[in-house]
Amino acid sequence: MKVAVLASGNGSNFEAIAQAFVDQQIQGELTLVFSDKKDAYVLERAKKYQIPRFSFTPKDFASKKQYEEALRDLLLANQIDFVVLAGYMRIIGKDLLASFPNKILNIHPSLLPSFPGLHGIKDAYNYGVKITGITIHFVDAGVDTGPIVAQAAVAITEEDTLESLEEKIHQLEHHWYPKVIAEITQKGVN
Repeated sequence: MKVAVLASGNGSNFEAIAQAFVDQQIQGELTLVFSDKKDAYVLERAKKYQIPRFSFTPKDFASKKQYEEALRDLLLANQIDFVVLAGYMRIIGKDLLASFPNKILNIHPSLLPSFPGLHGIKDAYNYGVKITGITIHFVDAGVDTGPIVAQAAVAITEEDTLESLEEKIHQLEHHWYPKVIAEITQKGVN
């Protein structure tokens, strides 16, 4: 199974995934990394693993539709079977969803359906919940509304700061995301 990772930033989740491929914990091939930001550090991380890297931004195109068509064409040209979002900060459009139905996986830093959107960790922290966590889900046309594959929880203690909570969430992500990807690639996707 050929896997592509889409990311927009630092790439710490990508690195956990890439290492799991190197350690043969995930079956298949990590075929490419794409970033919508040409200076994203994830591209440097991918270089270290000698994984082909691609980047273009929506500003390079006349419309979001053209941007997504170019991304879809890149994925299809590389015969990608499965797409993993690892900090990709764009909503997936209908054309890309149609080309990869139930084949795009996302990780979100809250226990969905609570605290969807861009600031899941901060929103949970500010709301004062005692437990938060991560959700791994398939992507659909909504924002963080797709079918849930797995969740993992973590307690928010009185000693936690937003920064310490972010670190707890990242540890959960780096542990669970590669495991869930491994389970899915082992089963295959339809």
